[in-house]
Amino acid sequence: MNDAKADVLLIGFGNPGRGDDGLGPALAEAVEKLALPGVTVDADYQLTVEDAEAVARHSVVVFADADVSGPEPFGFYPLEPKSGWSFTSHHLEPAAVLALAAEVFGARPPAYLLGIRGYAFDEFNEALTANAAANLAAAVQFFLAAWQEGRLRPAAAAAASVAAGSREEEP
Repeated sequence: MNDAKADVLLIGFGNPGRGDDGLGPALAEAVEKLALPGVTVDADYQLTVEDAEAVARHSVVVFADADVSGPEPFGFYPLEPKSGWSFTSHHLEPAAVLALAAEVFGARPPAYLLGIRGYAFDEFNEALTANAAANLAAAVQFFLAAWQEGRLRPAAAAAASVAAGSREEEP
């Protein structure tokens, strides 16, 4: 693993003014309060091209967002860069941020989406529903356990090992 890189980047995204759509930033806020060594936390309304640079500086990336129809209390899914993404300067999907990090910075850290189940998205409201708050608590505990048990780091170590092996095979 490259020592110049921080271990884990958690990016929570969504609009806290739209009820449960704020689950991603709420997770980021809760994890930031834990002050976990080696975990960098960021939160915003949406992902942008600037996030690719932050992704490139980390060994593992977890994107956190509200999920309208996913499993309760949350789902945790591996992500891959997706080429051919459509470009706007205002909004990108996580796979597009990963593709940009790979194309511009040559970085391909293992990445995951933590989709936290939400229920109310249509009204302007800065509070989470009770069920979404319970799902958030479960997601915080999941992230903390994954970090404590090193379940995020082995993915980064394996990726670094594969990258090092492919460099050794080059003529």
